[in-house]
Amino acid sequence: MTTRTIHEIMRVSPIVPVMVINKVEHAVPLAKALVKGGLKVLEITLRTEAALESIRRIKAEVPEAIVGAGTIINVETLNAAIDAGAEFIVSPGTTDTLIDAALKTGVPLLPGVANPSEAMRLLERGITAMKFFPAEAAGGVPMLKSIGAPIPQITFCPTGGVSQKNVASYYGLSNVACVGGSWMCAASLVEAENWDEITRLSAEAIQLATS
Repeated sequence: MTTRTIHEIMRVSPIVPVMVINKVEHAVPLAKALVKGGLKVLEITLRTEAALESIRRIKAEVPEAIVGAGTIINVETLNAAIDAGAEFIVSPGTTDTLIDAALKTGVPLLPGVANPSEAMRLLERGITAMKFFPAEAAGGVPMLKSIGAPIPQITFCPTGGVSQKNVASYYGLSNVACVGGSWMCAASLVEAENWDEITRLSAEAIQLATS
């Protein structure tokens, strides 16, 4: 288990790949391709039957990666992800039950919010790192700027609709530590096992975000 805080994890790479893995055998080569391109913090979404075993395999075979679990929506998925070895957990939204359980585990948590009221409720719980989701649908860059003015102590990872075209606009905000995206590990590339292109797109994504 990582000893890093969620804030430290968010600062490792400018982009966190949001990974949907349908075949367990793709997990390790996909993770290696992303890490080779410079993306070391990986979010494995629990949307497929292969997700939990993928976390286990990446943890075992790609030690340079920091492996987290996304789509944590209840205590059951929270516990399953931690049992599989997830080093941080990401939720699309929050409930009191989920937050209570997550905080008790001590595992770094990145809970999802879509507006200032949700962010303030988590801030009351001492949580200052949050996923802004769905970023584009929830107001995008203008919304994050607006939230940052009255609540500057919150750091965000915007996810949902982030692409090559807007990644720099998000990453350039003072209250954004990293962004979540999936274009560099698109399903078509993974299915084709085009690991070299995934590595290229990962390296390109870093350049786009930081340019």
